[in-house]
Amino acid sequence: MADTTVGGSAGKGDFLSNIGRIYTIYTGGFIAFVLLMALLSWLGVPNVIIGYLFVGFTIAIYAIIGILSRTMQVGEYYVAGRRVPAIYNGMATGADWMSGASFVGMAGTLYLLGYDGLAFVLGWTGGYVLVAILVAPYLRKFGAYTVPDFLSARYGGNFARLIGVVVLFSCSFTYVVAQIYATGIISARFLGLDFNVAVYVGLAGILVCSMLGGMRAVTWTQVAQYIVLIIAYLIPAIWMSTVLTGVPIPQLMQGEALQNIAALEQAQGLAVGHATPFAHGGYNALNYFLLILCLMVGTASLPHVLMRYFTTPSVREARVSVAWSLLFIFLLYFTAPAYAAFAKWTMLDLVASGLTPDNIAEKAGWMMRWAAADNALVQICGAAAVDAAAIAAACATQGVTTIGFANINLNPDMIVLATPEMAGMPYVISGLVAAGGLAAALSTADGLLLAIANALSHDIYYKMIDQNAPTSRRLIVSRVLLVLVALCAAYVASTKPGDILAMVSWAFSLAAAGLFPALVLGVWWKRNNTPGAVAGMIAGFGICLYYLLGTRYGAVGFYETWSGLSTASAEAVAQYAELKAAYAAAAPEAQAAAWAALDKHAQTIANWWGVKNLSAAAFGLPVGFLVMIVVSRLTKEPSAEMQAFIEELRVPRGKTMMEEKTA
Repeated sequence: MADTTVGGSAGKGDFLSNIGRIYTIYTGGFIAFVLLMALLSWLGVPNVIIGYLFVGFTIAIYAIIGILSRTMQVGEYYVAGRRVPAIYNGMATGADWMSGASFVGMAGTLYLLGYDGLAFVLGWTGGYVLVAILVAPYLRKFGAYTVPDFLSARYGGNFARLIGVVVLFSCSFTYVVAQIYATGIISARFLGLDFNVAVYVGLAGILVCSMLGGMRAVTWTQVAQYIVLIIAYLIPAIWMSTVLTGVPIPQLMQGEALQNIAALEQAQGLAVGHATPFAHGGYNALNYFLLILCLMVGTASLPHVLMRYFTTPSVREARVSVAWSLLFIFLLYFTAPAYAAFAKWTMLDLVASGLTPDNIAEKAGWMMRWAAADNALVQICGAAAVDAAAIAAACATQGVTTIGFANINLNPDMIVLATPEMAGMPYVISGLVAAGGLAAALSTADGLLLAIANALSHDIYYKMIDQNAPTSRRLIVSRVLLVLVALCAAYVASTKPGDILAMVSWAFSLAAAGLFPALVLGVWWKRNNTPGAVAGMIAGFGICLYYLLGTRYGAVGFYETWSGLSTASAEAVAQYAELKAAYAAAAPEAQAAAWAALDKHAQTIANWWGVKNLSAAAFGLPVGFLVMIVVSRLTKEPSAEMQAFIEELRVPRGKTMMEEKTA
């Protein structure tokens, strides 16, 4: 039966030839909707209604696109028919990439760490250079549906495919938990829902975008989501720059913002966190550059990113698409440091105006609204800032009469979303930013869930279990798995396993250690063979996972086993001994608290040579390369046919090497 939905075969000419006009109308319609919300707010419509309209309208648009893009064609479901033009694939990749970590978490990290936070900007942006040069065009030339598809063909068999699926699932699941966590924060604050309920509300928005149409639906919803998120990110930054400096170009006025921050920090007796790199307690030089390396390599290894380049019409379009991706990502990443700087300037101004427990409800009521959504988001004087009475009691206990910047602890994941309220902008801007953050989290979650479901249904079910499965059954299996994985991810997100950037960084390290050596050597070293690739993937991924889990969840035992590799100070080691003795002597009712204190301290000192677990691939990556090279040298070289295959793979021209049925 002909496929006449959005982007379908029969509708190709109608949709693709008018795609520019369609998205221009969409952009104009969204701007008109924002203006309508501003009018309703001015007329006195309650803020909670405005919040519901923003979230509901945008999700409804994405759902409509997802439903119109439904398909029962394998090629359309897995790779959007390989017909997505480079510029729109670049826009979709930008949305896929600018996850809750980039939109919600990155500016907050820059706010907290100053220059140290630029490691994320440099690592993520630089990674696209590796994508363009080392990996993406060659995987497009190969013509895979999934990354494990390539591993299976290159390394001859399903064992390499299976390991690829395990790594893909591990890194993508970790990443998608972070996105659902972000949707939970947004839904909890702007819809007034309990966080544990909010994560499932966000999940519903994710599923309607991707379940029916697969990659085709995800592609066209991501283009729409990029338009929303970039508008939502730029407007508050432009607003603050205009109000504080008189110049509506925040990127150019960031220097003035940093100067004012330094002056305010000095006046308030704070360490000047933006004056020099590494001055704000974030990362030392080793961790700074290792984090950049792991994020760069992880970018070039993440399956949901590489999948986007499977959708272009040709190898050349894949290369051009990477350039467009960088441009669209640049617009946000170039703004993020300025956003963070203006937000911190605004916060320091607020504190300098004289903030006390008596006037905080009037001057900064937004803090209590955020604390009410989740009491871990805002703490003042060490207690959750749920209301003025709780703040007054906590500050009285510490003898604080005037609340200083050091007394306020804001979770970095709320900075971007709370900045419009912090800066006194109309509530409609807050609703707009919430819609943008939701678009960023939804777009990435869609891509991640699709990568997982496609790998499980295509690589495990179809390739390894039932190669005679009809198209309809394959797509049903993919959709069922997508829903099951999404529900599991939502449950894990509801447990709040870590902040957004930490979870995303773990995903990058897992992908880098498990996939990067096999992908790069698979293209660029003909001598790399099956035993080498399998051994290298297992060793690299295994070391990375062991280090990550040990330092995060088994810190006490991990530290005691590897204390000789720790660079903890003598004072930190002595404190560990005191905490361990306190735990051993604690009464039964106090043991849980004593163990928590011991484990928390162990997490800070368990690292090998001081390397943070955000950069766990710093160990797994070299081990993966080394094992792969040594084992390949010690075992039989690949066949002449395989070496010829690799030669052909490197040629930028020519037809797709793996032809598949698309219906």
